[in-house]
Amino acid sequence: MRALEYASPTTKEQATSLLGRSWSDAAVLAGGTDLLSLMKDDVAAPRRVVNIKGIEELRGIRSDGGGLRLGALATFEELLDNASVRKSYPAIWAAVDGVRSPQIRSMGTVGGDLCQRPHCWYYRSGFGLLAHEGGRSMVVEGDNRYHAILGNAGPAYFVSPSSLGPALVALGATVRIFGPGGAREVAVEKFFLTPKTDDDREHDLKPNEIVTEVRVPPPSGANATYEVREKEALDWPLATASVVLKTGGGRVQSARVVLGHVAPIPWRSPEAEAALAGQAVSEQVAAAAGDAAVGGAKPLSGNAYKVQLARVAVKRAVLAAAGGGAR
Repeated sequence: MRALEYASPTTKEQATSLLGRSWSDAAVLAGGTDLLSLMKDDVAAPRRVVNIKGIEELRGIRSDGGGLRLGALATFEELLDNASVRKSYPAIWAAVDGVRSPQIRSMGTVGGDLCQRPHCWYYRSGFGLLAHEGGRSMVVEGDNRYHAILGNAGPAYFVSPSSLGPALVALGATVRIFGPGGAREVAVEKFFLTPKTDDDREHDLKPNEIVTEVRVPPPSGANATYEVREKEALDWPLATASVVLKTGGGRVQSARVVLGHVAPIPWRSPEAEAALAGQAVSEQVAAAAGDAAVGGAKPLSGNAYKVQLARVAVKRAVLAAAGGGAR
């Protein structure tokens, strides 16, 4: 690990003043579960690390006008232990419950999860965010079994690693950001970006800004998350789906369907939402929503299997949200 400066501010104003105008100037340390790995592998080499764990206002989970306020430093363990999250936001709770590592549950934070970098092995091996060599994509021509099947027209082929992202997008959450210009708010759906160059970032965040909290509105309907994993031990899902269903008279009035780990961003599917609108949820309707969600999928040479996994994840998330369980 390279030599660096270390700072531990106690206010968000102090923190942002210690950050720089470029990503190489400084890095934010919260739980550290992602940053330290990047630094050890020499993928990230910030000249200063700004530890924000001493900023008390970034902590905690509390009710907020019928919704929730999730502090950027709230841990996964706190989310799992929160009765309101488990009762009213099962889509969030299930996404966090899928993270089986006790260490990540105790140290991983809401803000850190949203801001973590891709786990693409080309990027983690130092080949750049878009993994190009000689003007050609290493992903397209190489081992791409865990890469994107949606939103992968190029040049980005990695998948968004956020556990919370799909559920928060489905629930219509917003993220609050603080920087030298003050506070701003952006929908979580717009917070995730698909980079076009190696110098771009995957988030609507400037080098001298920090995430301070996430606001989750009151649920607009029943919600659920379903994940497909290769193993129960620590691992990232192969495909996930988060669903919110607003129903009336036994039929779906509106739906939000968001897939995870299949695209460079949490992937909202208007096709699946349209397939559910006006329908009484059944096994056949849920399956049709799954089919619609992957209708535009373009698998790479080694990841066609993810199409079926995503299809099933949507079906089972729809059934779980409708109260039919995940079959």
